[in-house]
Amino acid sequence: MFARMIDNFKDSTGTALRLTSLAAAAAFALLVTTSFLCAAAFVFVLERYGLLQACLAGAGVFFIVTVIAAGCYMLRKNQVKKELRAREAEAAKSAAHTALADPMLVAAGIQVIRAIGIKKLIPILAVGGLALGLLANRNAQTGETPAE
Repeated sequence: MFARMIDNFKDSTGTALRLTSLAAAAAFALLVTTSFLCAAAFVFVLERYGLLQACLAGAGVFFIVTVIAAGCYMLRKNQVKKELRAREAEAAKSAAHTALADPMLVAAGIQVIRAIGIKKLIPILAVGGLALGLLANRNAQTGETPAE
């Protein structure tokens, strides 16, 4: 069984290496193709309009590509932030539910209530809740990051 696992690992590693090599070769071929297309476009514009216009046309094309790539980056960054916020909110909700559903925590809370007494515990809980609210409000205000 252990030998079969090692053989499977070797096969999958070999396959991944071959696929990575093919992808690298395809990426290099695409780079060379793009370079020749850019050179051909530059020479065409150079012969028809002149050197300055050819340089400006090349710069314009690459500027447009850069703007599109930056826009895609910003959209993806915002999507990741939204997904992260949603996961954090769900995790916080889940953590609170888990803590309240823990029987050991409930039993400890009942023992604290019995030991201190309900009449003495109400003012302590009120002050604790107020402090927790102020702390949460302070963390929410300082937790905001400026836009990049």
